[in-house]
Amino acid sequence: MLSEFVNNYAAYEYPLAASQLFFAMLGMGALLTRRDFVREASRPKALFIGLGFQWFLVPLIAVLIGWVIGMPAGIAAGLVLLAAVPGGTLSNILTLFGRGNITLSISLTSITTVASLFVTPLILRLLWHQHLDDDFSMPTGRIALDITLTLILPLLTGMVINAYASTAFAERFSKYAIRLSLFLILAMVVGAGGSGRLDVQAYGAIGIVALVIFAFVTQASGVVVSRLAGLTSADGLALVVEATFRNVSLAVAIKAIVFPAQAGVLDPVGDAVLFVAMLYGGISMFLTLVPVIAHRRFAKPAQA
Repeated sequence: MLSEFVNNYAAYEYPLAASQLFFAMLGMGALLTRRDFVREASRPKALFIGLGFQWFLVPLIAVLIGWVIGMPAGIAAGLVLLAAVPGGTLSNILTLFGRGNITLSISLTSITTVASLFVTPLILRLLWHQHLDDDFSMPTGRIALDITLTLILPLLTGMVINAYASTAFAERFSKYAIRLSLFLILAMVVGAGGSGRLDVQAYGAIGIVALVIFAFVTQASGVVVSRLAGLTSADGLALVVEATFRNVSLAVAIKAIVFPAQAGVLDPVGDAVLFVAMLYGGISMFLTLVPVIAHRRFAKPAQA
């Protein structure tokens, strides 16, 4: 059964990515209330800085790294895709563990997720053309529809569950939904790796180096911006984690739409984009733990 799954992974790639994303957002939504947004809107400085950093500076970092290093088109396109998608849902958990501003983290994740309906296709349309063939056509409508069905709809559904169910039920529901999403991530890693689409040797060290540099520069830029803006360390941690830890599942889903996998056929650009998205999930998790653990150790309790 496992061999059949691996050999036919191309047919499962998009359903797995879309399902994982759906359950992750459903679980996150079940923990959200309108009060989370109202509370942060009362002091919007950190929120506006975080949104500006996500939507303008992070894509610029991805473009500059691709230009300076001179990497293959698929790797560069993968970096742009990572910069175009919103922050991942685990960023909220990491911020909470690091004693950062969890309300700001949740607000950034939620707003960038909803806005990705327009922002993600726009960034891709503006920045992808230099890495792809002239005859490439961006399926903007399909991407927007996919974001609506796999991000926004389950997020709102989860919030409805939170509003009308007991707190205990909402927390339990969220826990199982997120666990299911993590299981689907594992299935994607096994399928993509077993089918040969995550071959590190095929892309050399350039892909790994580019991803590490992207994560490191994003983190360093977040720290600098936070300090220049006079944000608290708790706000700064939320901004850094949110910008570094991207929604890899959405990146994989968009890759499956734009570069659909075909059984037995390797796609140099599409496979490189998938390689970047999947590998960055592990790299960003490891590197994000550095500021998280440091802040947890040295932050004052009042900033938690």
